[in-house]
Amino acid sequence: MHEHRPRTPEAERSRRWFMNKALLAGGVAAMATMTGCSSDSSDTASSAASSSAAGGMPSGGPGGGGGGGMGPGASQIKYADVKGVTTDGTVVEDLYSIHSTDVSTDALVKAAQTFLDGLSTTERKSCVFDIDADEWTAWSNVDGYDRKGVRMGDLTEKQRNLGYALLGKALSADGLTQTRGIMKLNAFLGDSNGGNQKTLTEGHYFFTFMGTPSTTKPWGFQYEGHHVAINYFVLGDQVVMTPTFMGSEPTTGTYKGEKITLFRPETKAGLAMIRSLTTAQRAKAVSSQSNGNEDMKAGAGQDNLKLAYEGLPCSGLTSAQQQKLLDLVGVYVGYINEGHAEVKMAEVKKHLDDTYFYWMGETEDDSAFYYRVHSPVVLIEYDAQAPLFYKGDSSATPSASSGSNAGGPGGGMGMGGTPSQEHIHTIIRTPNGGDYGIDLLKLHLEQDH
Repeated sequence: MHEHRPRTPEAERSRRWFMNKALLAGGVAAMATMTGCSSDSSDTASSAASSSAAGGMPSGGPGGGGGGGMGPGASQIKYADVKGVTTDGTVVEDLYSIHSTDVSTDALVKAAQTFLDGLSTTERKSCVFDIDADEWTAWSNVDGYDRKGVRMGDLTEKQRNLGYALLGKALSADGLTQTRGIMKLNAFLGDSNGGNQKTLTEGHYFFTFMGTPSTTKPWGFQYEGHHVAINYFVLGDQVVMTPTFMGSEPTTGTYKGEKITLFRPETKAGLAMIRSLTTAQRAKAVSSQSNGNEDMKAGAGQDNLKLAYEGLPCSGLTSAQQQKLLDLVGVYVGYINEGHAEVKMAEVKKHLDDTYFYWMGETEDDSAFYYRVHSPVVLIEYDAQAPLFYKGDSSATPSASSGSNAGGPGGGMGMGGTPSQEHIHTIIRTPNGGDYGIDLLKLHLEQDH
């Protein structure tokens, strides 16, 4: 299932964007990437991309950037090599265990099996992988990334509805609304840039499955496309829904008569937390560095990220401030179905004294800012970014940079733009081997053998 496949038009367009970006980064390495003179052009391109990111240029891809995007396979870590996000490269042991949560996954398993049963033999073969497949880590925020699996836009209405039914069992009502809103605003973005772009539609989102849906054996699924990547691992009645990336550009718009506004809870909860701090606490929490265009650290391709704790240690928070922090975490955790959200929040509370809160930027209602919540068992990032393709309000005015030859839909590369709440990226991860349920799978295999 991992055989080489011809490069699709979408992948080729993403590749051209990536190469254009490398060229703009300048230097011999970028030229070698473009001309093919390097002995390892993918490494050179990746290196050039890193240099461009350091200079404030996008480092991911169309609509994505380094704040969550991953160039065409350039940064993927193989599943077997994933150790997880750590503070210093050393995994904290004994954080996770196999146990009963008393939250049934029966309906989830049934919904997944029903969706798979509704596919043709060819469709099913294209989207089912082994439980430890590299497909887990192959997700990206880039709109034109060459994805595997079954594409929602290629399915019948009945099949799509079964897919949404599966998401409805896996996610909370808010989580499903958020996911569907991201998809709709992706189409809105495509329309605002002239349409006729397959990747900027409601349909360009893909399901893949790892393992076979079961109430006893490990399995999972991935739902992924531009500005959303949900990784969902299941073992018995335990669930891990990380890493989950969600973003949008724009965050407000009217699509087919529906007014959509995204990321207000994440924005308001972040502001409520920072505003609850004393002057002395703010001095520790707020970075002296201004927020830039792309500050997210734990996006796609960062499965082995080393990220030291920064900001305010939360061990000294008052009970009211602790509740503000938990409310903030609860927004992100709350996109999983309610029962498993409670299980995760209990895990977060156990490590509250080891949690850090970090902030970059201003704190007005309409400010563009970055924040991070980081503990041994949860990592959350919120990043307001500059526009790439979109400029204006819900009237769908194309970006001022549209039409340039920089590549990607509309040609926008976000250079020179000012970060705003109209382009937001977020991610939640489970550090120390928790992502993709890897630690639980290892424990299961050890106990099962």
